[in-house]
Amino acid sequence: MNNTAIHVENLGKLYKIGSTKESNKTFREAITDAVKVPWRSMKNVIFKQPVTNDKNNNYIWALKDVSFEVKRGEVVGVIGRNGAGKSTLLKILSRITEPTEGRIVLHGRVGSLLEVGTGFHSELTGEENIYLSGTILGMSSREISSKFDEIVSFAEMRKFINTPVKYYSSGMYMRLAFAVAAHLEPEILLVDEVLAVGDADFQKKCLGKMNDVANEGRTILFVSHNMAAVQSLCKKTILLESGSVVKSGDSKSVVSSYLSSSGRITSAMVWSDETAPGNEEITLKSMSAYSDDGNNSGVYQSRKKIIIETKFTTTNIHSALCVGFDLVSAQGETVLRSYQTDMPPEKWPKVKQGENIWRCMIPAGLLNAGHFDLCPRIGIHNMYWIVYLDSVAQFEVVLDHGVSPFWSSLDSRNHPGIIAPILTWEPMK
Repeated sequence: MNNTAIHVENLGKLYKIGSTKESNKTFREAITDAVKVPWRSMKNVIFKQPVTNDKNNNYIWALKDVSFEVKRGEVVGVIGRNGAGKSTLLKILSRITEPTEGRIVLHGRVGSLLEVGTGFHSELTGEENIYLSGTILGMSSREISSKFDEIVSFAEMRKFINTPVKYYSSGMYMRLAFAVAAHLEPEILLVDEVLAVGDADFQKKCLGKMNDVANEGRTILFVSHNMAAVQSLCKKTILLESGSVVKSGDSKSVVSSYLSSSGRITSAMVWSDETAPGNEEITLKSMSAYSDDGNNSGVYQSRKKIIIETKFTTTNIHSALCVGFDLVSAQGETVLRSYQTDMPPEKWPKVKQGENIWRCMIPAGLLNAGHFDLCPRIGIHNMYWIVYLDSVAQFEVVLDHGVSPFWSSLDSRNHPGIIAPILTWEPMK
């Protein structure tokens, strides 16, 4: 018996720069396509298309010469910076888009959980979409019904299950989508960064469920920016860079290479009007880190306050706007996430139309020695992300805030913990 679940050979995807996206299909078209191409239940799926010879350089390779294999029962991570080709790879494997060249072979039914807007039909209710998803996977109505209560309970959506999904928030949508993908038991599960949506408890619940799925012997391809989750779930990881595989192997080794690949430290990132991330309402113009004495070298003493400065522009003021960042360690662990909305509402900085410059202070004596990445996070609370990027700026912290001779005798490189606050000790009276 063939032990390979996914075989990818010389895969490439070419996009025309500035081309319009395909319009969303109607429900009838979606069903027709599903009947015409029952790809999810096919044992072998092979795509191959000719490459354009366009000489105007109006094309870009989102993927190029990508080859790898995933064995049955393996959980494999896919990592890389924004634009590396991770989501494109999963869309091809999910048959949402076709490759320009190359070959893929899938053994088993495929379930996928991609970004908000794929997978469900917006006019159907949550319940109807559960049955539609199961039907496309080749399941009988009885099989789907046997999983229905478990899906709804996991998603915590019973109150809204008979509401059309077009009225769901992005968090509600992804909770139900994850529950459907994980519980309808495809042999191959493709998961694209679902942990960016939902609260911490539900994220933990998702990780636990994926671990259960893996222990049942099913195959998972997991795209994520959460390096701690990748290392926890996946023994093997693939690193994509500019559409190509640059490293594949043991997760710890690949993640370490990824986190150190930025080379020199860049304590500030400034975007031009053409490249600034965001949407028509909000754009991020710059993000930087410097110490409270004005040092912006990227190497800061732990006894100094570290200032995170964010510059953004707005054309429309939204009352639920959250502007912040993740601070991520060299091991890929999120040390903290901070928004301006963490403070009492009366202390929130006022959002102005036009340019806004906000500063957030990391207290002196908090961080341990090490490398830290700044990852911008801008969104509308509990609705959708506007900016969600990997590291755009970095800095190093040198441990020097100790006030005790015992503390000062420690080797800072071996001082345990991500943070190193000096806490107060008092005797009991």
